[in-house]
Amino acid sequence: MEKPAASTEPQGPRPALGRESVQVPDDQDFRSFRSECEAEVGWNLTYSKAGVSVWVQAVEMDRTLHKIKCRMECCDVPAETLYDVLHDIEYRKKWDSNVIETFDIARLTVNADVGYYSWRCPKPLKNRDVITLRSWLPMGADYIIMNYSVKHPKYPPRKDLVRAVSIQTGYLIQSTGPKSCVITYLAQVDPKGSLPKWVVNKSSQFLAPKAMKKMYKACIKYPEWKQKHQPHFKPWLHPEQSPLPSLALSELSVQHADSLENIDESAVTESREERAGGAGGEGSDDDTSLT
Repeated sequence: MEKPAASTEPQGPRPALGRESVQVPDDQDFRSFRSECEAEVGWNLTYSKAGVSVWVQAVEMDRTLHKIKCRMECCDVPAETLYDVLHDIEYRKKWDSNVIETFDIARLTVNADVGYYSWRCPKPLKNRDVITLRSWLPMGADYIIMNYSVKHPKYPPRKDLVRAVSIQTGYLIQSTGPKSCVITYLAQVDPKGSLPKWVVNKSSQFLAPKAMKKMYKACIKYPEWKQKHQPHFKPWLHPEQSPLPSLALSELSVQHADSLENIDESAVTESREERAGGAGGEGSDDDTSLT
């Protein structure tokens, strides 16, 4: 088995906002992401309840862009199980009720690939999609998965969706014991549009916590589900299992936010359905689909 490894060239981390060429993150990028996940200065706590905390941070250069950070304590879930759940694209289609469509496109290295993800936004906003370069790295008992947006010649923006931009998004999973861990989700995404304030508030105070809790429930059910669905197929751990075609980095280019159309949805009001149900695209808490 090839061991996933990142370059150890002595160079500073590439800032997420300043990429000019597509590159697979190196060790310093992973360390930089971890440091940002663990940082406290400059973050405003907006939610803290039942082991789930959410912080937001306005990006100075553009006040319409916000970073969001969510952290959840996971009892009865080993770090390696949570890592598997986040990687397993077939299982995500079962538990992630936000997803419209998701698939892997190609493999770049043993620990990097390119994929597509589209998701439902709170009604009546338009739904979004992204093409991202995703990379991952086990770090002892901890794990990091992170991504940023790229352009792929065969997957241009669609007319029925708004192409968003992941400036930097990812997960830090830290083991706290044989059967427990803490997960931190950090996202800086340009939704390509002026969103109304209720969306920002709802995302940090309701949607993000609910999504984390849904992920936790999915982790609890994953071992049983996986036993029935190719239990030994884990290409994120065993790269030789990957059925994906290889792709050269030169085929990709950086997806700059300013090259995409902005959608002004700042005046959009929350639908009656959203106010009444509070679903916001998260769907119900019914877990029957996880069997």
